[in-house]
Amino acid sequence: MINRIEQTLKTYSAWRLGDDIARRDEAAVLMLITDEENPHVILTRRTAGLSSHAGEVAFPGGKRDPEDSNLIATALRETEEEIGISGSEIRILGSLSDILSKHKLRVEPWVGLVAPQVNLIPNPDEIESVFRVPISFLIEPGTARFDQFQGFDGKTRYAPAW
Repeated sequence: MINRIEQTLKTYSAWRLGDDIARRDEAAVLMLITDEENPHVILTRRTAGLSSHAGEVAFPGGKRDPEDSNLIATALRETEEEIGISGSEIRILGSLSDILSKHKLRVEPWVGLVAPQVNLIPNPDEIESVFRVPISFLIEPGTARFDQFQGFDGKTRYAPAW
């Protein structure tokens, strides 16, 4: 499965939001996949006391800091801050298409590969827990549904949920 993911990302052309999205409003997340026969995706549950995204399940990531040279640097920095995985432990496979967050941030998602035994250390100021979900579960027919919500523009949007 890892080879298929790698090959897909090599030929994937990520879609980027237009220049009308201010550069100061950027963020990045990192979808971490374990490098094993039955790979897992690593997810976090954010602490309940946060002012933004409290209690939500999320990929590690966050807003770009001025010292971040690019958005992959943001994703790597945030991953280390939130769950203790350094950039040297991650092999970046590629990026996915931009997403506009509910706070109107342009979010650039990246995909990275880590060893299955990687040590996950949640930062208690931001992360309540870290867990792994088998990719086989996420792609199994019938496990996903699409939830409906109102976008910031008043339009109805749909997002996959498990």
